[in-house]
Amino acid sequence: MLIHDQQRLELLEYACQELADHRDCVPGEPFYDPRRRSVWDRARTTRAYGTLGEYSAAAFFTLAPTLKSTLKEQPLEFLAAGLADASKYYETSGTTGAPTPTPRLAQDMIWNSAAVCEAWRPLLADDDRVAILMPSDLVPVGDLIVSVCELLELPHVRAYPFATGISDWDRILEVWQTLRPTAVVVAPGAVIQFTRLLKRRGVLDDVASTIDRLLPLGEVNTPALRRRLRQWWGADVYDASYGSTETGTLAASCGCGNQHLLTTTNYCELFTSEGLTTPTAGAAGTLVVTPLHQQARPLLRLDTGDHVTVSATSCPCGRPTPTITVQGRAQDAMLVHGAPLTTRAVEEVVYALAGTTGYLIETDSDGTLAGLILERDVVWEREQEPALIDAIQERSRETIGLAWDRIDFVNALPPQTKSGAAQKNWKRSNFRILETSA
Repeated sequence: MLIHDQQRLELLEYACQELADHRDCVPGEPFYDPRRRSVWDRARTTRAYGTLGEYSAAAFFTLAPTLKSTLKEQPLEFLAAGLADASKYYETSGTTGAPTPTPRLAQDMIWNSAAVCEAWRPLLADDDRVAILMPSDLVPVGDLIVSVCELLELPHVRAYPFATGISDWDRILEVWQTLRPTAVVVAPGAVIQFTRLLKRRGVLDDVASTIDRLLPLGEVNTPALRRRLRQWWGADVYDASYGSTETGTLAASCGCGNQHLLTTTNYCELFTSEGLTTPTAGAAGTLVVTPLHQQARPLLRLDTGDHVTVSATSCPCGRPTPTITVQGRAQDAMLVHGAPLTTRAVEEVVYALAGTTGYLIETDSDGTLAGLILERDVVWEREQEPALIDAIQERSRETIGLAWDRIDFVNALPPQTKSGAAQKNWKRSNFRILETSA
């Protein structure tokens, strides 16, 4: 945390108090209206929003959503602060194009860290020791988790096993034996690769013996994968958080494992067939957000492109904020044999049916090839493979609408299928586009 003067300390205290005051309620218009006005006024200083008139609630609710594609095409047009003014500089991984420059001021990080800290407080105990296992030091979420641990006064260590020259698996295992973490905040691919290593060395049970909770991150952290991790590690596994580099954190897990929208720090809407509405119980649509405390890059009604479903029932934890399931982004799907293929859909088949420790989808640029390569677990019976192929084909036809041209098994996949954002992006690191001969 960048707290080195009285002003920032007072901002942190104010943020924590505001979050605490609204822990047991969903804010209403008297709360949101002045905060939307503040975002609007900052946005008017940018080139992207420079033609906006004076704020009014009516003007806000008639403003067309900001498309994420526009933000990615012209990222500097949305900046309200110069790069030299930033306390941190990040870039998105560029899944669907060039990376998006994302500077952040101290105020941005203080608000985001405080929001996640309050959301995760029920997940992390006072005596926890936290390991942060990320693909790369370029991933901004690593800094966020460090800030949360600092606010909660928890000992923690950062590890980047795929970043050559920083901390390889052997070094991480040495640190692990000394620190003996009780909670692990982790990228999905990193924990799978770590699991393979520990199984191969025969030490998974020992390493997992102190772990109470695994907190995988991101919308590719699927229920089927969480069930598989729970089986391997014997620990509680949570859908820890959801957000983006551009917006900051938008939802975080409660103690019951449900993701709650962070409604105190974001004004959230859903784009449905009936237009933009509030996220009411049982609703589904594309999430549209106005982050309320972004200083470096204020965004108004950003269409995230993420399709979400709001739970129709209240959460057992008692927190009143809406709980959501992130279904993924339509633009992340690849059309293969006419079926939209997404990481989430494939993982719900692969990890539900097979004890595999990874997969790779092979297709061509025209989407006329559908190949699935599965990585055998360290302990594996090859006799089960024909039955697994039949089960995967049947489930894929039922849930994805796709029959694979082939399903193969290998002993090890390329590390890039686990490293995710260290190389490109974990939503696309499991796809390989093959060249086709003329």
